Amino acid sequence: MIFVAAFYEFIIPWLNRISKPSSGHFPERNPMNHIARTVAFQPGERNIFFHILTACNLSCRHCYINPVLHGSQTLARETIEKWLEVFASPDKKGNVIFLGGEPTLHPDLPVAIATAKALGYFVTVDSNGYLFHDFLDKTTPELLDYLSFSLDGPDSAVNDPLRGTGVFATCVKNLRKAVARGFQVSVIYTVSNRNIDHLERMVALLLELGVKKFFIQVIGLRGRSAIADTGGEALQVSREHWLAIVPAVAKRAAEQGIHVTYPKVFLGSEEKFECAGRVAENYFIFPNGRVYQCPLCEDYPINTYRIEEDRLVKNEGLLEDRLFQLDIAEGCVMNKLLQPDTLDYDGEGRPTHRISCCLLKQEIG
Repeated sequence: MIFVAAFYEFIIPWLNRISKPSSGHFPERNPMNHIARTVAFQPGERNIFFHILTACNLSCRHCYINPVLHGSQTLARETIEKWLEVFASPDKKGNVIFLGGEPTLHPDLPVAIATAKALGYFVTVDSNGYLFHDFLDKTTPELLDYLSFSLDGPDSAVNDPLRGTGVFATCVKNLRKAVARGFQVSVIYTVSNRNIDHLERMVALLLELGVKKFFIQVIGLRGRSAIADTGGEALQVSREHWLAIVPAVAKRAAEQGIHVTYPKVFLGSEEKFECAGRVAENYFIFPNGRVYQCPLCEDYPINTYRIEEDRLVKNEGLLEDRLFQLDIAEGCVMNKLLQPDTLDYDGEGRPTHRISCCLLKQEIG
């Protein structure tokens, strides 16, 4: 089984590497060179994954949010603005991704976007596609750099059993509206054993919708997906199935002019393991003030930081940042600690493959 973060996955590397072109067009591609590239972590940048609430109108089968651990409150507008200021730095490129729950449920999301842009952030919103509170009428493509839509199937028959009845139709309808209004859009597809064999059909849908960026992410053993797994209904895919499907579909999409990003997941024997917790600045912020550096740790009270009285405070004790310093043959130490049965070993006790940092991505296109 594969165990990497189910959501965070998709967005860091291309934000680190690709800024929105001023012309509104995407960089030129080399059609003869559709080879997946590993995206290195970029020092000197700050990436903020900001959950402004945990409420959602859907009950997706693979949701990772846990209100007991992450909070159930909706942050006040003033709090959002102050917390954005906490992480803003004139000396560093800053990327902020507004998340939920469903972030457009927050009536002040457009204000938060404008505040983030004024502070110098590159701004993304990840939505399930419902776009509450007339969201498209209250922000602009000049303020919002990217609007990402979550789809887990090329049609309602595949998507809706995972995300909810009627979700596919609503998401596609609003995605069309966003494209028509000039927003830069992307689609996120969370691979599970329920939809991996339909991934290739997404290429035609993306082309028809005019989507130029596609994020493939792998489901993790967290939240509801972990509960389903223990109940005998595993959603995770095997290493063999992932490698047989995902790289090939990514290549096909790239050949059609779509830029694809997907998790590295497995390291080759010659590749060096790097932990984002050591070499990058990533902050995963939740409404209860917990601030993590690693998304795999979010189900546990081992967050490196907390926000207290609108200040970032470092916690004391045996926390995630201490664990990042461990070097092991299996690669990601958090994967080894939290889900050791995802690893296989040979007759001499050596791991047959290594797991990369869950924030390490490949891109093609």
